[in-house]
Amino acid sequence: MTDIFIVGFDGSESARHAADFAAERAKLAKAKLHLVQVLEWSPYSFHTPEELAERHMRREQELDRANAIVQPVTDELNAAGVETTCEARHGNAAELLCEIAEAKGAVQIIIGRSGGTGLANRLLGSLVISLAQAAPVPVTIVP
Repeated sequence: MTDIFIVGFDGSESARHAADFAAERAKLAKAKLHLVQVLEWSPYSFHTPEELAERHMRREQELDRANAIVQPVTDELNAAGVETTCEARHGNAAELLCEIAEAKGAVQIIIGRSGGTGLANRLLGSLVISLAQAAPVPVTIVP
């Protein structure tokens, strides 16, 4: 069975560093990569049917834009010889990365460090802290 690495990808420079790091490790381990772009999205309880239809349309447009960001990197990594797939989803990033890692039988989650240094980030948590506490597999944080 081939190992799978999940890579959190948001199009940022730190996410690209994480993808490149993961690709190097995947080549060495003959592993596969799965890039995941999570768009934070919280559902609202009360909407009219018109608001729900508009919200659904906006949500689909956001997923299309997210896929347009992650797909070229996926194609580039495949061309470089690293078997790579991708997806874009709405939801909580930590929860979805953990869910996807479990569903795919991944052996590792790799993310870029966002560089957040504010007190609120340290006190209220961040993706890194959430993954460190909840991930079902080891998490690598790439500077």
